[in-house]
Amino acid sequence: MTHDFDSLGLANFSCRLDDERVAWLTLDCPGSAVNRLSADVMHELGLALDYFDQTRPAGVVIQSGKEAGFIAGANIDEFAGLDTPAKGMELVSRGWTLFNRLAKVDYPTLALIRGHCLGGGLELALACRYRLVVDQAGTSLSLPEVMLGIFPGWGGMQRLPRLIGAPAALDMMLSGKPQDARKAARLGLADGLVAPRLAEQAAKAMVLGGKPRRRAKGLPAWLNSPLARPLVVRQTTRKLDGRDPYRHYLAPRAILQIWAKHDGNALKAPQLVDQLIRSDTARNLLRVFRLQERLKAFGKAGRQQPHARHVHVIGAGVMGGDIAAWCALKGFTVTLQDQDRERIAAAQGRAHTLFARKTRHPRDARAAADRLTPDLRGDGVRHADFVIEAITENADIKRGLYAQIEPLMKPGAILATNTSSLSLEELRMGLDRPERFIGIHFFNPVAKMPLVEVVETDGVGAAVKTATYAFVDAIGKLPLPVQSTPGFLVNAVLAPYMLEAMRCVDEGIPPETLDAAMLKFGMPMGPIELIDTVGLDIARDAGRQLSDQASMPACLEHHLARNELGRKSGQGFYRWKDGKAVKQEAGAIPPDLAARLITPLIDKTRQQLEQGVVADADLADAGVIFGTGFAPFRGGPLHYSCTDPLDTQSTS
Repeated sequence: MTHDFDSLGLANFSCRLDDERVAWLTLDCPGSAVNRLSADVMHELGLALDYFDQTRPAGVVIQSGKEAGFIAGANIDEFAGLDTPAKGMELVSRGWTLFNRLAKVDYPTLALIRGHCLGGGLELALACRYRLVVDQAGTSLSLPEVMLGIFPGWGGMQRLPRLIGAPAALDMMLSGKPQDARKAARLGLADGLVAPRLAEQAAKAMVLGGKPRRRAKGLPAWLNSPLARPLVVRQTTRKLDGRDPYRHYLAPRAILQIWAKHDGNALKAPQLVDQLIRSDTARNLLRVFRLQERLKAFGKAGRQQPHARHVHVIGAGVMGGDIAAWCALKGFTVTLQDQDRERIAAAQGRAHTLFARKTRHPRDARAAADRLTPDLRGDGVRHADFVIEAITENADIKRGLYAQIEPLMKPGAILATNTSSLSLEELRMGLDRPERFIGIHFFNPVAKMPLVEVVETDGVGAAVKTATYAFVDAIGKLPLPVQSTPGFLVNAVLAPYMLEAMRCVDEGIPPETLDAAMLKFGMPMGPIELIDTVGLDIARDAGRQLSDQASMPACLEHHLARNELGRKSGQGFYRWKDGKAVKQEAGAIPPDLAARLITPLIDKTRQQLEQGVVADADLADAGVIFGTGFAPFRGGPLHYSCTDPLDTQSTS
């Protein structure tokens, strides 16, 4: 059978027939680190099914030849050519028809899933009779199409609710939330969970076992029935309205409608499909995806080099402590140094909360905690591959620290500062080896913000840059190369935005109105709540350093005079209760308010680009999106300014 299959001349698939006539169909797209379901791959899968129809195997196991995972979804690049309704429907029909055919074959099929199984990859797995997931850290199953402004059109909207019930299926489809191996097994998304060393043995036993196809039962199954769907739609719509009250994102509601009215068959809703695929929102979200992939590429370049293993963090405040915790969570040995034992204890407490929330099993949380070691004396400096300084923003104090620790660092170790605004040229004065000094600027909260600015200066060694980007990639963050200028990119563009909002408060516009205007624009948080969250003292210092305005807004000075610092003191522009701002009604939003507020941010982004802080406009947009949460569906501040006039239409 192998010889006969090879005669098909398939570039992406190979097949092996074992002694019990189980066909092991392996997808391994050449020239790519991951498998994607391109038009060519889908065509070849059809040819493979033709072949199995003729040769009648006892069963077929579909697996990946990639270490990275099973299948990473469709080929996103093919979406750019969907410029007519017919092309969009042809793409949907291609996957819908092929996976329906896979689902109807009369021999048993099994998807053996190691690593990621995303989008069209999961839809392929759902079309198989069985799914077996390998119990390892990288295994993750999801339908993330909604995050790209589109929908799972190759059968996922139909098969997933039938398999796990409507509530769990809608939660996955409307959020794009991934499920790890154990959660997939508990949900019924997978038929079995297996240790890596037993995967092939278990797959063979399952595909030959003769069990019927799994289906949802009880209430979850009933909620997928036509009778119950109107109830589910009402409840789910209320949740969507709470999550997206301004309806910036069409895809979640479209998925809900296609499931409810057409049993998940997008071919029955051609107008809605065309509206989604060719929408500005989908185009911009696909743009954001490509920007994210570009940032990831900076880190991938150094993956072949020896990996850093030990990180020493100096400063156990909120930023330093949370950086240390995140590195420990991601598998690094971490020593955390601070003169204040209580500050280290507080950082450990936050770390334990993080580990409990982010790990799959209590033993994984314990292992992460074991990797984080308090280090009052700073002994870890001698052994660390990366030494990250996260102490107070004072150049003299930082340089004094460097003078103490640099002689202790081992050869090849990198000294990094988490400064948010100070010049690296100034900080490196006095270093014996300035070529190994670099900026690694995290954002608060560390666990939530995906971006890290990697601050470069003339003279930094090429190996140091490569190792730093690889380190940022290894801790699961997106590295953005920036030059050493005040505020770098993100803080520099936020400062005039926040100052303009406070000038509006001085003019009598309520903080609630300002925040509501920018939430309606699509920002994740309004500027006044952001100032309260950052801290009014921090906002003052940043404003003085990054703005050419001689005086600070009167409202800011008023609160600071009363020691009202925002969230951390319980009172700022808002009163804070249980970690949330207490707000009054926003009232009517002036039609030009959002444009007024966002214009300084856009202008500063363009200025930073012109000054060479970032290499090009795409990187500027990427930095502001992933560093501030700038409305993703607008594609980034510079892209937005070129495609949408700053008027009342663009901000509604």
